[in-house]
Amino acid sequence: MLKKNSALLIALSALSLLLFGTLILLLVCVDVRAIGPLDSSVGLASLNGAVRDLVGESPFWYNLSEVSGLLSLAVAAGFALLGLFRLFRSRSLKKVGIDVYLLGALYVVVMAAYLLFEVWVINSRPVLQDGVLEASFPSSHTVLALTVLLSAADWCVRTLKQRYLRTASAAACIGLALLTVVGRFLSGVHWFTDILGGVLLSASLLCLYLALSRQLDQTS
Repeated sequence: MLKKNSALLIALSALSLLLFGTLILLLVCVDVRAIGPLDSSVGLASLNGAVRDLVGESPFWYNLSEVSGLLSLAVAAGFALLGLFRLFRSRSLKKVGIDVYLLGALYVVVMAAYLLFEVWVINSRPVLQDGVLEASFPSSHTVLALTVLLSAADWCVRTLKQRYLRTASAAACIGLALLTVVGRFLSGVHWFTDILGGVLLSASLLCLYLALSRQLDQTS
C-alpha cells in the first residue's frame, strides 16, 4: 500500500507530466511561425521570440553550462562505478543495492527521453550549432542536471552518515543543478519553452523516483 508521501509524489509526477504534454500540444498547434534559423518553425513563436530578443546570446553562460553538464555526467558515472564496486566486493547482484538500481533506472529513462526527442523534433534551436540546426526541445542539459543532480542530492541526504558531508554534498548538487538551468537559459541556445519543458519533464521523473525510493525504504 502506498504511503501518504509516496502517493503525493506520484500525483505531482502525473501533474508535471500532464503539463509537459500540454506544453508539447501548444508548441505543435499554437502560434507556429518561422522565426528560427533557416526559417525553422517554432511553436508559441511570440513568447519564444520575445524572450530570445530579451536574453540574447552569451558565450560565457554557454561554456559554463557545458562544463556543468559534464559534471552531471560525471556524477552519473560515479554512481555507476559505485554499483560496480559493490558488485565486485560482494560478488552478488543483490548486494549492489536498490538505491543504485533505482538511480540506474532513472538514468535509462532520461536517455530514452533524450533519444525520443532527437527523433521527434518539437522545436529546433534558436541558433545554429557549427552550422547545423539541432533539436532543442526539451533542453537536455536541463533534464540531465535536474534529474541526475537532484536525485544525487536526495541520495546524499538519505545515505551519507556524517552530517557535514551530507549537507555539503547535497548543497553542491542542488547548486550545480540550478547553475546549469540558469546558465542554459541565459546562454541563448534554447527557446524559453525548451527550458520550461526540461523543468516539467524533470519534475515528473524526479517525483516518481522519490516516490519509489521512499516506498522501497519503508518496505525494506
